[in-house]
Amino acid sequence: MSDDLESLKTWIGKSESVEERAETGRIHGLAALLNKDDIPKEGDPVGPMGHWCYFMPRVPASEIGADGHPARGGFMPPVPLPRRMFGGFRATYHKPLILGKMMRRDARIADIQVKEGRTGTLLFCTVHYEFFGEDGLALEEDHDYVYRGNPSADAKDGSGSSGKTSSAPNDHTWSKEIVPDPVMLFRYSAVTFNGHRIHYDRKYVTEVEGYPALIVHGPLIATLLAELALENNPGCAFRHFDFQARAPLFDNAPFTVAGKPTAEGCSLWSTTPAGGYSARATVIFA
Repeated sequence: MSDDLESLKTWIGKSESVEERAETGRIHGLAALLNKDDIPKEGDPVGPMGHWCYFMPRVPASEIGADGHPARGGFMPPVPLPRRMFGGFRATYHKPLILGKMMRRDARIADIQVKEGRTGTLLFCTVHYEFFGEDGLALEEDHDYVYRGNPSADAKDGSGSSGKTSSAPNDHTWSKEIVPDPVMLFRYSAVTFNGHRIHYDRKYVTEVEGYPALIVHGPLIATLLAELALENNPGCAFRHFDFQARAPLFDNAPFTVAGKPTAEGCSLWSTTPAGGYSARATVIFA
């Protein structure tokens, strides 16, 4: 298996470019999901996490894999490990993308690493993205995708064998309780055209991938953290946003997003029901 995974490093350097108009319907859907009163219109910025509502692959139904994603082996490498997770990202903001304008996303496989972890073999794929508006480069991101095997039946635990994380701090300045449910997860999947079954198919996620409940999207957690930062720092704009996922969150219990100011921006985190880190993020304001 390891040799087969190492051979996937030939995918490094593979690239694609996609163009799409920043139509308002997607962002209106995201604003509704986030329960926001201020609804953007054409000419307004897309928003720091709104660009994830665009550029998702729309392949024919015949090209969908067993997990609901497009079958592997197109742009993303054909990793044989069944679980695919969003590990985190690092973003640099140059200028806003504008609703109503054309956009382009250039993507390149930047790195592939195979490692042996406590729970088995892991493959890490880093993709570098550049997002352009009509007046040039607006945003750069590096996304980390993690692939791993499903746990054996006797290895399953309350976190889907995803491990435990250290305790999250309680010295927050701001916090908000989030009560996830299948409707929230469905709406985010819909507005981002994300067909991954772990977010809406309870039978699949529990019986095939071994998790205890539907999984909250990593990008949705990052979006909730970003919204917390912006709500408590009105008038500020992001220069950098770094996000690292630590443990999954599920739709069967509330979780908390929290943060506090720093000299350059703020420190943010999400907390599992048990009080551990779900994710950590750092913001530097422009």
